[in-house]
Amino acid sequence: MSASEIHAPALSTPQDDSVFTYAKVNKAEIKRTHLNLAQGDDYIPKLHEYYSLSELAQFLSKEESNENGELIRKYKRVTLQFPDLLICDSAIIVQELQKMLKLSTRDILNQQQSMITEKSNSDCKSGNGCSANGCLQNTCTTNPRDSTQRLWILADTSYSACCIDEVAAQHVNADLVVHFGDACLNPVATLSSAYVFGKPQLDLDNLANEFRARYPIDTFKGEKIVLMADAPHTSLLSALAERLPGYQIILTDLILADANSEMIGYKPLPSADSDLKALGRVFQNVSVEDNDDSVLGEFELFHIGLPEAPRLLQLTTKFQSVTTFHNGQVSQGPFPNLMRRYRYMHMARAAGTVGILVNTLSLANTKLLVNQLSKKIKEAGKKHYIFVVGKPNVAKLANFEAVDMWCVLGCDHQGIILDQTSEYFKPIITPYELIMAIGDDFTWTGKWVTDFRNVLHEMGDEDDAKDDEPQKTYEDQESDEEPEFNPVTGQYTSTSRPLRRLQHLRVTMNEEPADDTADKNESSALVKKLSGAVALRNTVSTSAAHLQTRHWTGLGSDWTNDADEEGATVQEGTSGIARGYEFDVEHKQS
Repeated sequence: MSASEIHAPALSTPQDDSVFTYAKVNKAEIKRTHLNLAQGDDYIPKLHEYYSLSELAQFLSKEESNENGELIRKYKRVTLQFPDLLICDSAIIVQELQKMLKLSTRDILNQQQSMITEKSNSDCKSGNGCSANGCLQNTCTTNPRDSTQRLWILADTSYSACCIDEVAAQHVNADLVVHFGDACLNPVATLSSAYVFGKPQLDLDNLANEFRARYPIDTFKGEKIVLMADAPHTSLLSALAERLPGYQIILTDLILADANSEMIGYKPLPSADSDLKALGRVFQNVSVEDNDDSVLGEFELFHIGLPEAPRLLQLTTKFQSVTTFHNGQVSQGPFPNLMRRYRYMHMARAAGTVGILVNTLSLANTKLLVNQLSKKIKEAGKKHYIFVVGKPNVAKLANFEAVDMWCVLGCDHQGIILDQTSEYFKPIITPYELIMAIGDDFTWTGKWVTDFRNVLHEMGDEDDAKDDEPQKTYEDQESDEEPEFNPVTGQYTSTSRPLRRLQHLRVTMNEEPADDTADKNESSALVKKLSGAVALRNTVSTSAAHLQTRHWTGLGSDWTNDADEEGATVQEGTSGIARGYEFDVEHKQS
């Protein structure tokens, strides 16, 4: 059959071998470069060693007493999260864990039916009716498999693969999220978490030789050199330091910021209270006051593994120089510089509409940071919109032409987008850059903050400084208002602060009401017409004015010229997390 005769089958076409051929891949033939498999090696023992499955199974076997005094598994609903590189091992790891946890085949096959029974029981107890859910009268009893431990794979990896995907885990009411691979170790909002970094192997002797070639002993004997790596390779730093006598080596170690988290297969080094804690790491034998990481500018950094662009830019702003070792090669740059970030700050200052792009909902301070940013943007007289996306790309963000600038809220390791190739149509900046841009004093010393907690700390210091300043009146603001120019293009801009006047436009009622009833009606009216504009609760609204000018004005008559006419009745809809549909459940029951 020639290439011109090959056609994609229609959905109604029978799928046989003559029309469509499925690719069958043996699970043992998948390339698993992270396991360092030799010819003829059995990959199953390698998986156990690499992921510390025995320790993980022991952790998952923890028990606690229930209301009846019976011992049951502490974590009954466990979700497993893998990055794209390790997703090939997910199914085999689940199988091995089920064997080690002694989960019977019967329980595994009945997990879905158990979830259906749980839903029917909850609907019956809540008064939604038994007949609609296929539940007979007087059969709403406790599910006999409530104590059964179940495992789920989060197959759809999130944008920030280093972060805990708490939202996906909530779809099955998970008690625990087990994260595999590299992790940022940022605190999670509610769920308990466990980290399995893996145990990669490197030729430490060759790595030591590459280190000596980069840092000759005669030149860097007395220099302070920091050894850092991603989470999986951190366990190799101590062995590498032993192979480098004569150097002043400073080791970094992992640190857990969440009390409900635990690291599996990794034991942190003992640290003193005086050690520096910065960049998600503990710096051994670096004593500073108040965890001031400015001292890191005096150190050289040797990093095992190639960090993502945001992380790499963060490191280059902290250390005197950065050297990376990745795939057997040593690189000293060029790395992303701050010149583009400085330009984007100027562009953000002239932007009129800011889109807050939320990449993760799992980090503990996400909601607080969103509220603080919204407040800052509003105070600067700019408009803003909030977008929650999983995996942002160029096509998604291109749909919103009204947005002049994007501010991304994500993990400082991988969740921050740095557009180094100018693929995105609108610039993307970080919260710290936005704060610097819209502030009254646009001064930047090269400091680059990406961590949520540090950003909130910077915003708190700025608020304290503003509290001490005298507040300007409306007349002062009018007199001080000057024409604004785009600092990048030099052109005059009239849209940099579209809301700077609207906060002062208040509707005043000159005519006094005849009685108390009229006063009540006037104060409760949703919409009032004023000189061609629309006022919502006595405040001019540009959005309402826009609705009046378009053909379709929304449901009901809320946006008509008649302010006394009532609008449509608002009814509360379905709430909760979508996890299935009733017609699917009934079909499976039948």
